[in-house]
Amino acid sequence: MVKRALLGLVLLLVLLAAALAVNTWRQGSGQLDVPAVQGVAVDEKAVGESLSAAIRARTVSSLTEPRLNAEQFEALHLHLQTRYPKVHAALKREVIGDFSLLYTWPGSDPAAPGIALMAHQDVVPIAPGTEGDWQAEPFGGALKDGFVWGRGSWDDKANLISELEAVEMLLASGFKPKRTIYLVFGADEEVGGERGALQIAKLLQQRGVKLDFVIDEGLLITQGLMPGLKAPAALVGVAEKGYLSLVLQAKATPGHSSMPPAAPGRSAIGQMSAALQQLDTHPLPASISGVAGEMFDAVAPEMSGFGRVALSNRWLLGPLVKKQLEQGNSTNALLRTTTALTMFNAGNKDNVLPGRAEATVNFRILPGETRESVTDYVRRTIANDGIELKPLAGSSDPSAVAPTAGAPYQLINRTVRELFPGTLVAPGLMLAATDSRHFQPLSANIFKFSPVRAGPEDLSRFHGTNERISLANLAEMVRFYHRLLQQSAGS
Repeated sequence: MVKRALLGLVLLLVLLAAALAVNTWRQGSGQLDVPAVQGVAVDEKAVGESLSAAIRARTVSSLTEPRLNAEQFEALHLHLQTRYPKVHAALKREVIGDFSLLYTWPGSDPAAPGIALMAHQDVVPIAPGTEGDWQAEPFGGALKDGFVWGRGSWDDKANLISELEAVEMLLASGFKPKRTIYLVFGADEEVGGERGALQIAKLLQQRGVKLDFVIDEGLLITQGLMPGLKAPAALVGVAEKGYLSLVLQAKATPGHSSMPPAAPGRSAIGQMSAALQQLDTHPLPASISGVAGEMFDAVAPEMSGFGRVALSNRWLLGPLVKKQLEQGNSTNALLRTTTALTMFNAGNKDNVLPGRAEATVNFRILPGETRESVTDYVRRTIANDGIELKPLAGSSDPSAVAPTAGAPYQLINRTVRELFPGTLVAPGLMLAATDSRHFQPLSANIFKFSPVRAGPEDLSRFHGTNERISLANLAEMVRFYHRLLQQSAGS
């Protein structure tokens, strides 16, 4: 009897293994099969020098001072006008909200939906005390070792310069677009984009503009970040998370520290600590679905080893995959609305019980959830009606998800496969906020993608120390935008 049961179990395991193998094998590659294209010739050194000049303009933006560093933004504008004379002769240039720029290149068919290429001029400041950690002066724009170094070299002046280089080259070649092309260069993206991109979007709406697609900064061409995937992977952001910061306020009777409340957890700090502990240990649920599911469907057939088997058979191994993905910061963020405890403030003297404790919690909201649903989750989780919840300004719901079956996504897919041979393309979810979220009323096809190559060692450079981009990659970016506009706006 036992022997028969063991044989049955072995047979079951063999059948299960066979089913996993067959299902894995059936998941064939969905990558576009297109021939490689050399792309337009680019003077790497000249483009690098243009980016270097842009970096030397210290365009740090401010939420509260709209004209902070005005002379730096004006210096950047002067450089753009000098370096790109054909752009400034042929395109209409408008300055919005002090320093944001809108360029319009009219197409021959005014009825055709336009195209918007976006980038932003502003940068984040250098963290105080880290200036000496840089291998090159942070705002020097040094060209050394085949890289352009400095704040903004990656985020986001490389895209800005590459887009202008591509348009300047197209104008020089006599290219005449059928669709109208818009270049949108906000000056306050790092502080929310409400003076720049939002106002430009409203202006275009007033003019009745409709856009076939929008492409803005976003996900990258990565390599070595996913175990079992050897090829570079271009993740094209088809959506971005929403943003919500809630201020939690707990009140209690202030008093002398020698006579604290007899019952634990009654003080303002005690109430707030309990609430934050609940939020920190009870995150919103994770799921391998939506954009994350699409991404893994596209990537799984290109992987090797157990990773391919697991991702191809999520019907059985989904819980194991989810548990593994939840261990990494970036992969965990793909699966759920994240909860981040960012600020805490209470008390002003060591022997006084404060009457108020305040904390700020930041949420990055997964598509399918809303600011309202997250706020409801917070109320249920902390289970304390005495704690007030107040949202900070600048919140937004998640963006809509751009379709991957549509022509605009497939055009970006094709362009990447042509110019970056051997690179896989998959949809992805942008975890941070971009200016393009303000353009949702103008287009259903908004993509967050930067043709920037990045390995594991590069990710800390983003908003960090030793930000840089290679001259070779900068030339590739120019070719990408040049080819994309040729294919999408040509007659």
